[in-house]
Amino acid sequence: MSVPASATRSPARRARRRPARDSERTQAAILSAATQEFARHGLGGARVDRIAARARTNKRMLYYYFGGKDDLFLAVLEAAYARIREAEKTLSLLDVPADEGVRRLVRFTWQYYLENPEFLTLLNSENLHRAEHLRRSREVRAMNSPLIETLAQVLRRGHREGLFRAGVDPLQLYISIAALSYFYLGNNHTLSAVFGRDLTTAAARDERLAHMVDVIMGYLRPAVDARRGRPR
Repeated sequence: MSVPASATRSPARRARRRPARDSERTQAAILSAATQEFARHGLGGARVDRIAARARTNKRMLYYYFGGKDDLFLAVLEAAYARIREAEKTLSLLDVPADEGVRRLVRFTWQYYLENPEFLTLLNSENLHRAEHLRRSREVRAMNSPLIETLAQVLRRGHREGLFRAGVDPLQLYISIAALSYFYLGNNHTLSAVFGRDLTTAAARDERLAHMVDVIMGYLRPAVDARRGRPR
């Protein structure tokens, strides 16, 4: 009868691995609890006591792993950006036609914001603090650079193939894609009240997504030289 590998490990070795796993679980629990707390109450209204209670740990462990509340908030922001950047990698934008790559990015951004509303509320809170936490983070800047470079490659390929206009700044384009989703979803209730139209329904959201795709693709479409009848 075969003996499980775990049974052959010495008690000392198993003891060394257990604290490492426990540490990872505790930090993950604290980050998850802090994400919910900061998303619901903002940095100013968040309470360390509630975070520790939700994570089923104590404040001492929270301070041990993350320092003070501001450092924990930065860790939450970095983790939030890491999640969206990792999800974006699954889009494989360079493996599809350039125009489909852009459409895919627009649809993904919209769906991600819908499914992760805490991302928007965390950004709102950080903007109230003039990004003083993110300015300290080298990790977030490093995460964003590959995405913009990938989008730049998509735009260059689309231009070579006559699909896109020349001179599009990939950073400006990404900001526009994010803004079209961010503003609508972040202001859903006020926009609905002001214009007397329920913009939270599934039909309204489908209409919005189709509109965003049309706006972005219309902007990218090359202008036509009327004298020569060809894109320029």
